[in-house]
Amino acid sequence: MTENFAIIQTGGKQYKISEGQKLKVEKLGVLEGESVVFDKVLLKSEKGKVSIGTPYLPGVSVEAKIVKNGHDRTKIVFKYHSKTRFRKKKGHRQLYSEVQIAKI
Repeated sequence: MTENFAIIQTGGKQYKISEGQKLKVEKLGVLEGESVVFDKVLLKSEKGKVSIGTPYLPGVSVEAKIVKNGHDRTKIVFKYHSKTRFRKKKGHRQLYSEVQIAKI
């Protein structure tokens, strides 16, 4: 079975996506309900035909809609040095944008 998918780059990370899929990416700075275009497409597969960019595919883009902006769960950052009584505990909540892929 051949599926249509693409690999895009955003926020310094790469994601394998297909149409209709929802995924969380780093905050894009776009309001909820608005659309966004990802133009850094590294690979595109359509009906079994694969196109690979060097590094990006020219003229290929992915359209998506912002579903939600928010904070991720708290991740604990704990630093510890043995024998020196050094302990530091800190929490971090990453901002994210949840997007739904509309069209590749």
